[in-house]
Amino acid sequence: MPEPRIPPHRVVAVVQPGNHPFELAVACEVFGLERPELGVPWYEFVVCAEEPRVDLGAFVVEIRHGLDAIATADTVIIPAQLPDLPPSRALVAALRAAHDGGARLVSFCSGAFALAEAGVLDGRPATTHWMYAARLAAEFPAIEVIPDVLYVEAGSVLTSAGTAGAIDLSLHIVRGDYGSAIANAVARRMVVPPHRDGGQAQFVDQPVPDTGDANTLGPTLDWIVKNLSEPLTVENMAAHAMMSCRTFMRRFRAATGTTPLRWLLHQRVAHARHLLETTDVPIDRVAQACGFGTAANLRVHFFRTVGTPPTSYRRTFARAG
Repeated sequence: MPEPRIPPHRVVAVVQPGNHPFELAVACEVFGLERPELGVPWYEFVVCAEEPRVDLGAFVVEIRHGLDAIATADTVIIPAQLPDLPPSRALVAALRAAHDGGARLVSFCSGAFALAEAGVLDGRPATTHWMYAARLAAEFPAIEVIPDVLYVEAGSVLTSAGTAGAIDLSLHIVRGDYGSAIANAVARRMVVPPHRDGGQAQFVDQPVPDTGDANTLGPTLDWIVKNLSEPLTVENMAAHAMMSCRTFMRRFRAATGTTPLRWLLHQRVAHARHLLETTDVPIDRVAQACGFGTAANLRVHFFRTVGTPPTSYRRTFARAG
């Protein structure tokens, strides 16, 4: 049985004065907690800061490692900070050096301002908490700020929206390093859905609003997932939900934050990932089972969504054997 790819070995979370404890705790929970039950080598996790004692407002934390820990990091995480407290010159220099050295840089919520100060977001799409999106765009016009998404992956630089968006991005990173089965196992241990819409979609592009429509559409969402191999259309989805197409489209977006066809595409890619990880079914049959019809269509949509061809993904994450 192929061994899973070992993810970036060393994850370093940076603590700054005014950091929000929740996002820092997310990094500690996802990357710092030992998980021997998963049967894979896990991340080495380190917390660092410029000073050994950092005031987070409600309490003060003592940090064992200085900013020099960033130099040996494979992944650097910047939790949410107060935008009015800019990062120090030392931290900016360390982030630039890490980026130049090939490290993966990650920000949670307003931590994007530190990456922006370091210049690593210039020319890239990025996001932050909706409250700060306009400010980020105004202060750093070289960044393509996307204000209404949960997270953005732009090469080796990843940014997330606020609070629980840090969980979404963290699980996305684990999924990219280990595959969906491991990411789902981490989510179960955290007692959170592996994806914002209750575990249905592999990739959630927009936050889900507080609405009862999700419950109304629940049976139809389940029906769609069970019939991915069929040629599903908005018309037959709406018919199953016993709604007009216009009403269905409106309520679907309100409940999921995206369109029915985009959501369907993500479900099909999710099912393809599962089959590639857990079976040795030929690629053309995977395509048929997921509703893509042909292997060529699967390759196009899989690569656009996951960033790697199906065959390469299977070699990396296959669990069959």
